Amino acid sequence: MIGAGIVLLAVGGVDLTRRSLTGLRRTVVLAALGLVLLIGSAGADAAVWSFVAVGVAAVWAAATPDRRGGRTGFWPVVLVAAVVTLAVALLGIRVAQGPLGDVWPSGSPLGAVSLDVAVLVVGALVFLLESGNVVVRIALRDGEVPVEERAATLKGGRLIGPIERVLVFALTLTGAFTLLAAVLAAKGIVRFPEISRDGEGASVPSTSSSAAS
Repeated sequence: MIGAGIVLLAVGGVDLTRRSLTGLRRTVVLAALGLVLLIGSAGADAAVWSFVAVGVAAVWAAATPDRRGGRTGFWPVVLVAAVVTLAVALLGIRVAQGPLGDVWPSGSPLGAVSLDVAVLVVGALVFLLESGNVVVRIALRDGEVPVEERAATLKGGRLIGPIERVLVFALTLTGAFTLLAAVLAAKGIVRFPEISRDGEGASVPSTSSSAAS
């Protein structure tokens, strides 16, 4: 599982960085993140997965659209999903989790989960924050929408979308399926008028405004 978490951390970290920074600062931050990822994974006896993660993140960054738009196929998403699934299948939850696993605070509330599971959960959360928006942009091909128009319509969605995804993820982890169903039903009710307009050939901004959520 830790391999999957490391890959998701790398991809999510790249997307958060390229959303917030440009130029030299972006390069410095990405280099620092890569170093931290290598040191941390080595401490958990999973250094090889840091190199896999860097490679996957580099392909992801080169192939997927950033906040300025762009078009790509769905294959980068399939690539990440395949690598993550392979990592879970190969490693699972390890008995020996390296020096970091030895010092993991098993006597605290954190001890309810192992280091491997904790890394996977954190990686999934980081991925959901911004990489989830990238996946939505790929799925909806919003590179077709003019940059100026999209900037005006997606500001709310870029914030609401990650909150919704993290909430759904948290409810799923805690087994609160009744509450999860209520949240999804409420979202469907709220979005029904917008979906109806889109189905009748309404304007593109309506579709774009929901792209990130």
